[in-house]
Amino acid sequence: MESNTLSALRFLSDIGCSGLGIQEFQVEGLMERKPCSSRPDRKTTERNRRNQMKGLLSRLHSLVPQQSSRESKLTLPDQLCEAANYIKNLQVKVEKMREHKEGLLEIEKINTTMNNGLMIGFKSPEIRIWKNGSILEVVLVTGLDGQFIFNKSVRVIHEEGADIVNASFSDVGDAMLHTIHAKVGDGDSSDERISQRLQKIVNDMVMELHP
Repeated sequence: MESNTLSALRFLSDIGCSGLGIQEFQVEGLMERKPCSSRPDRKTTERNRRNQMKGLLSRLHSLVPQQSSRESKLTLPDQLCEAANYIKNLQVKVEKMREHKEGLLEIEKINTTMNNGLMIGFKSPEIRIWKNGSILEVVLVTGLDGQFIFNKSVRVIHEEGADIVNASFSDVGDAMLHTIHAKVGDGDSSDERISQRLQKIVNDMVMELHP
Protein backbone atom coordinates (compact mmCIF):
# COMPACT_ATOMS: atom_id res chain seq x y z
CA MET A 1 0.00 0.00 0.00
CA GLU A 2 2.77 2.36 0.93
CA SER A 3 4.59 1.63 -2.31
CA ASN A 4 1.43 2.39 -4.30
CA THR A 5 1.02 5.72 -2.49
CA LEU A 6 4.62 6.68 -3.21
CA SER A 7 4.16 5.73 -6.85
CA ALA A 8 0.99 7.86 -7.10
CA LEU A 9 2.67 10.87 -5.46
CA ARG A 10 5.63 10.50 -7.78
CA PHE A 11 3.28 10.36 -10.79
CA LEU A 12 1.34 13.43 -9.67
CA SER A 13 4.60 15.22 -9.03
CA ASP A 14 5.80 14.42 -12.53
CA ILE A 15 2.52 15.62 -14.03
CA GLY A 16 2.55 18.76 -11.96
CA CYS A 17 6.10 19.59 -12.97
CA SER A 18 5.42 19.01 -16.64
CA GLY A 19 2.17 21.02 -16.48
CA LEU A 20 3.91 23.87 -14.73
CA GLY A 21 6.60 23.76 -17.35
CA ILE A 22 3.97 24.14 -20.10
CA GLN A 23 2.34 27.08 -18.30
CA GLU A 24 5.67 28.80 -17.82
CA PHE A 25 6.53 28.30 -21.47
CA GLN A 26 3.20 29.75 -22.59
CA VAL A 27 3.46 32.76 -20.26
CA GLU A 28 7.02 33.47 -21.29
CA GLY A 29 5.99 33.22 -24.95
CA LEU A 30 3.23 35.78 -24.42
CA MET A 31 5.58 38.10 -22.57
CA GLU A 32 8.09 37.86 -25.39
CA ARG A 33 5.52 38.54 -28.12
CA LYS A 34 3.74 41.41 -26.35
CA PRO A 35 6.51 44.05 -26.68
CA CYS A 36 6.92 43.26 -30.38
CA SER A 37 3.23 43.89 -31.09
CA SER A 38 3.14 47.23 -29.16
CA ARG A 39 5.56 49.16 -31.41
CA PRO A 40 6.16 49.32 -35.19
CA ASP A 41 9.18 47.69 -36.67
CA ARG A 42 12.05 49.62 -38.21
CA LYS A 43 10.72 49.32 -41.74
CA THR A 44 7.39 50.86 -40.76
CA THR A 45 9.10 53.68 -38.87
CA GLU A 46 11.39 54.45 -41.80
CA ARG A 47 8.48 54.35 -44.26
CA ASN A 48 6.49 56.79 -42.12
CA ARG A 49 9.48 59.10 -41.86
CA ARG A 50 10.01 59.09 -45.62
CA ASN A 51 6.33 59.81 -46.27
CA GLN A 52 6.45 62.72 -43.84
CA MET A 53 9.54 64.17 -45.53
CA LYS A 54 7.92 63.82 -48.96
CA GLY A 55 4.87 65.69 -47.68
CA LEU A 56 6.98 68.52 -46.27
CA LEU A 57 9.02 68.76 -49.48
CA SER A 58 5.85 68.88 -51.57
CA ARG A 59 4.50 71.76 -49.47
CA LEU A 60 7.82 73.62 -49.71
CA HIS A 61 8.11 73.14 -53.47
CA SER A 62 4.52 74.33 -53.99
CA LEU A 63 5.54 77.74 -52.59
CA VAL A 64 8.20 78.23 -55.28
CA PRO A 65 6.84 79.78 -58.51
CA GLN A 66 6.98 77.31 -61.40
CA GLN A 67 8.85 78.94 -64.28
CA SER A 68 9.17 76.06 -66.73
CA SER A 69 8.40 72.38 -67.23
CA ARG A 70 12.08 71.62 -66.55
CA GLU A 71 11.53 72.26 -62.84
CA SER A 72 9.22 69.25 -62.58
CA LYS A 73 12.19 67.04 -63.54
CA LEU A 74 14.54 68.41 -60.88
CA THR A 75 16.08 65.99 -58.43
CA LEU A 76 15.36 66.26 -54.71
CA PRO A 77 18.64 68.10 -53.88
CA ASP A 78 18.02 70.52 -56.77
CA GLN A 79 14.50 71.24 -55.54
CA LEU A 80 15.79 71.96 -52.04
CA CYS A 81 18.51 74.24 -53.45
CA GLU A 82 15.97 76.07 -55.61
CA ALA A 83 13.66 76.63 -52.64
CA ALA A 84 16.57 77.92 -50.52
CA ASN A 85 17.61 80.39 -53.25
CA TYR A 86 14.02 81.57 -53.64
CA ILE A 87 13.78 82.25 -49.89
CA LYS A 88 17.08 84.18 -49.95
CA ASN A 89 15.85 86.33 -52.85
CA LEU A 90 12.67 87.10 -50.93
CA GLN A 91 14.74 88.17 -47.93
CA VAL A 92 16.77 90.55 -50.11
CA LYS A 93 13.59 92.06 -51.57
CA VAL A 94 12.09 92.52 -48.11
CA GLU A 95 15.25 94.28 -46.92
CA LYS A 96 15.21 96.62 -49.94
CA MET A 97 11.55 97.42 -49.33
CA ARG A 98 12.30 98.13 -45.68
CA GLU A 99 15.09 100.55 -46.62
CA HIS A 100 12.85 102.24 -49.18
CA LYS A 101 10.10 102.60 -46.57
CA GLU A 102 12.52 104.21 -44.13
CA GLY A 103 13.58 106.68 -46.83
CA LEU A 104 9.97 107.59 -47.60
CA LEU A 105 9.22 108.06 -43.91
CA GLU A 106 12.21 110.39 -43.59
CA ILE A 107 11.03 112.43 -46.58
CA GLU A 108 7.53 112.57 -45.11
CA LYS A 109 9.01 113.78 -41.84
CA ILE A 110 10.81 116.61 -43.64
CA ASN A 111 7.64 117.54 -45.54
CA THR A 112 5.60 117.57 -42.34
CA THR A 113 8.13 119.82 -40.66
CA MET A 114 8.08 122.21 -43.60
CA ASN A 115 4.26 122.22 -43.80
CA ASN A 116 4.02 123.03 -40.10
CA GLY A 117 5.96 126.20 -40.75
CA LEU A 118 8.91 125.20 -38.60
CA MET A 119 11.33 125.92 -41.45
CA ILE A 120 10.14 129.38 -42.40
CA GLY A 121 13.17 131.52 -42.95
CA PHE A 122 15.24 128.34 -43.15
CA LYS A 123 18.54 129.02 -44.93
CA SER A 124 20.98 126.30 -43.85
CA PRO A 125 20.82 123.34 -46.26
CA GLU A 126 20.28 119.77 -45.12
CA ILE A 127 20.81 116.55 -47.05
CA ARG A 128 19.62 112.96 -46.66
CA ILE A 129 21.07 110.12 -48.74
CA TRP A 130 19.86 106.50 -48.98
CA LYS A 131 20.84 103.61 -51.20
CA ASN A 132 18.06 101.29 -52.35
CA GLY A 133 19.66 98.53 -54.39
CA SER A 134 21.38 100.24 -57.33
CA ILE A 135 19.40 103.47 -56.84
CA LEU A 136 20.82 106.34 -54.81
CA GLU A 137 18.14 108.62 -53.35
CA VAL A 138 19.17 112.17 -52.45
CA VAL A 139 16.87 114.58 -50.63
CA LEU A 140 18.16 118.14 -50.31
CA VAL A 141 16.41 120.84 -48.29
CA THR A 142 17.51 124.43 -48.95
CA GLY A 143 16.26 127.96 -48.81
CA LEU A 144 14.57 129.51 -51.82
CA ASP A 145 17.99 130.62 -53.02
CA GLY A 146 19.43 127.08 -52.93
CA GLN A 147 18.99 126.19 -56.60
CA PHE A 148 22.73 126.41 -57.18
CA ILE A 149 23.31 123.71 -54.52
CA PHE A 150 20.94 121.47 -56.45
CA ASN A 151 22.88 122.16 -59.66
CA LYS A 152 26.17 121.32 -57.92
CA SER A 153 24.70 118.06 -56.65
CA VAL A 154 23.60 117.06 -60.16
CA ARG A 155 27.05 117.86 -61.53
CA VAL A 156 28.78 115.75 -58.84
CA ILE A 157 26.54 112.79 -59.61
CA HIS A 158 27.38 113.02 -63.33
CA GLU A 159 31.10 113.36 -62.62
CA GLU A 160 31.06 110.13 -60.60
CA GLY A 161 29.55 108.24 -63.55
CA ALA A 162 26.05 107.74 -62.14
CA ASP A 163 22.92 108.14 -64.28
CA ILE A 164 20.16 110.40 -62.97
CA VAL A 165 16.84 108.58 -63.27
CA ASN A 166 14.70 111.53 -62.21
CA ALA A 167 15.00 114.81 -60.33
CA SER A 168 12.35 117.12 -58.95
CA PHE A 169 11.87 119.99 -56.53
CA SER A 170 9.03 121.73 -54.76
CA ASP A 171 8.80 124.84 -52.63
CA VAL A 172 6.97 125.08 -49.32
CA GLY A 173 7.00 128.40 -47.57
CA ASP A 174 10.56 129.72 -47.45
CA ALA A 175 12.18 126.35 -48.19
CA MET A 176 12.71 124.07 -51.17
CA LEU A 177 12.75 120.29 -51.25
CA HIS A 178 14.95 118.74 -53.98
CA THR A 179 14.76 115.00 -54.73
CA ILE A 180 17.24 113.14 -56.95
CA HIS A 181 17.23 109.45 -57.92
CA ALA A 182 20.46 108.23 -59.52
CA LYS A 183 21.52 104.78 -60.69
CA VAL A 184 25.00 103.74 -59.57
CA GLY A 185 27.16 100.82 -60.69
CA ASP A 186 27.02 97.51 -58.85
CA GLY A 187 30.08 96.52 -56.87
CA ASP A 188 31.86 99.88 -57.05
CA SER A 189 32.21 102.67 -54.50
CA SER A 190 30.68 105.49 -56.56
CA ASP A 191 27.77 105.78 -54.14
CA GLU A 192 30.18 106.38 -51.25
CA ARG A 193 32.10 109.01 -53.21
CA ILE A 194 28.89 110.76 -54.23
CA SER A 195 27.66 110.78 -50.64
CA GLN A 196 30.94 112.22 -49.36
CA ARG A 197 31.11 114.94 -52.01
CA LEU A 198 27.47 115.98 -51.58
CA GLN A 199 27.86 116.07 -47.82
CA LYS A 200 30.95 118.26 -48.22
CA ILE A 201 29.03 120.71 -50.43
CA VAL A 202 26.33 121.06 -47.80
CA ASN A 203 28.82 121.37 -44.93
CA ASP A 204 30.78 124.06 -46.77
CA MET A 205 27.58 125.99 -47.40
CA VAL A 206 26.60 125.77 -43.73
CA MET A 207 30.02 127.10 -42.74
CA GLU A 208 29.58 130.05 -45.11
CA LEU A 209 26.16 130.86 -43.71
CA HIS A 210 27.22 130.40 -40.09
CA PRO A 211 30.97 131.14 -39.88
